[in-house]
Amino acid sequence: MAEKEQDEGPTPAEDIVVTKYKMGGDMVNGILKEVIAKAVDGASVLALCEFGDSRLTEETNKVFKKDKEMKKGIAFPTCVSVNNCVCHFSPLKSDPDVTLKTGDMVKIDLGAQIDGFIAVVAHTLIIGASAENKVTGRKSDVLMAAYNAAEVALRMVKPGAENYTVTEGVQKTAESFKCKPIEGMLSHQLKKHVIDGEKAIIQNPTEAHRKDHEKCEFDVYEVYAVDILVSTGEGKARELDTRTTVFKKKDMIYQLKMKASRQFLSEADKKFGLLPFTLRLFEEEKKARMGVVECVKHELVQPFTVLYEKPAEYVAQFKFTVILMPNGPLKITGLPFESDLYQSEYSIEDEEIKSLLASSASRKANKKKKKKANKAVADAAGDGAGV
Repeated sequence: MAEKEQDEGPTPAEDIVVTKYKMGGDMVNGILKEVIAKAVDGASVLALCEFGDSRLTEETNKVFKKDKEMKKGIAFPTCVSVNNCVCHFSPLKSDPDVTLKTGDMVKIDLGAQIDGFIAVVAHTLIIGASAENKVTGRKSDVLMAAYNAAEVALRMVKPGAENYTVTEGVQKTAESFKCKPIEGMLSHQLKKHVIDGEKAIIQNPTEAHRKDHEKCEFDVYEVYAVDILVSTGEGKARELDTRTTVFKKKDMIYQLKMKASRQFLSEADKKFGLLPFTLRLFEEEKKARMGVVECVKHELVQPFTVLYEKPAEYVAQFKFTVILMPNGPLKITGLPFESDLYQSEYSIEDEEIKSLLASSASRKANKKKKKKANKAVADAAGDGAGV
C-alpha cells in the first residue's frame, strides 16, 4: 500500500484563485438559504439533503462550461443533523427518514468546489423561531455560544497566530454560556482538492489529543474551514447505530478483491476525487453500499460517522470558510445570525473575549484591487456561462 505525494498547488496569492473561491462561496451561501427556507415543520431530512445536493451540482455546472477538464461540484454533501445529532446525518433512500418538527435544532452543512477550490458552510436554526416566538433556555444558550465562538475564531485565525490560541478562545466563549465545545473536532486548512489539510485547529482537546495534535502557525494566503460545534452537555460525541453514508476516498492504492468494491472506488474517484461524498449520489445505491465495505476495511476510504451527544442535549454548529489575505480575513461563506431571535440568561464576561468581539473582522479594502477583483469575478463567470 503506497501513499502518493500531494502537490501544494496554486494559492490565493493569485487573483483567479480568489475568484474561484468567491464564486464557490456565493453558491453555497445561496444554496444554504434555499435549504433553510425548506427546513420547516413536517419537512423530510432526506428530501432536504437531496435538494441541497442537486442544487450544488446544478450551480457548479453553470460556470466554466468551456473548460471541459475542470473538476467542480460537491465538496461536502448536504447533511442535516437534528438536536443531539452532532454531524454527518445524510440518510439514504433505504434508511429511516427524520421529519422536522417545531422546536427542533437543525444544523445544515454543505460545500462546493470549483477547480478544486473548496467553499464549505454550516448554519444552525430552530424550527418555528420568530420575533414573536423567541428561543430561550438551553437551546438559546448553545446557539449563542456556538455563534460567538465562531466570531471569536474568525478574529483569531490570522497570519502569525497559533492554532491553540483559537482553541482556548473557543473554549472560553462556549463556557461563558455554560456549554462545551464537542471534544476533538477539527477545523482544517483547505488546499486545492484537499478538505483536510495538515494544519488544523482542535476544539476541547483531551490530554491525549494535545499530545497528538501539533502546534502550528497560520500564514498569509492560507484558507481554513473553521467549524465550531458546541453542546449543552459534556461535549462528548459518540457513534450509535445510524448508518454511515458520507465517505472520502484516501490517496492510497490497494488491489481490491470484489468487483463491486472496485467499481465503487472507480466511480468515487471519477466523480469526487479526494473530496467527501454520499452513497446517495451513486448510480446504484445498493451496489455502492456493498462496495464501500471492503474499501473501508482496507482504509481506502475514510468514513464520516454520524455522531451523537446524549439524548436530552442540543448541539449547535457554525462553519465558515476564510482566506487569510494580506489586508485581513476574507470570509467567503456563512450567513448572518439572527441574534434577536435568541434570549440567553448568560453573556460573555471575559474582557479579552469581549474586546475581541467588539473589534471589526472585515478587511481593510483596497478600492483599486476590489474593482479589479470584482471585474475578474464577472469575467470568469461570464466565460463560464458560455457553452
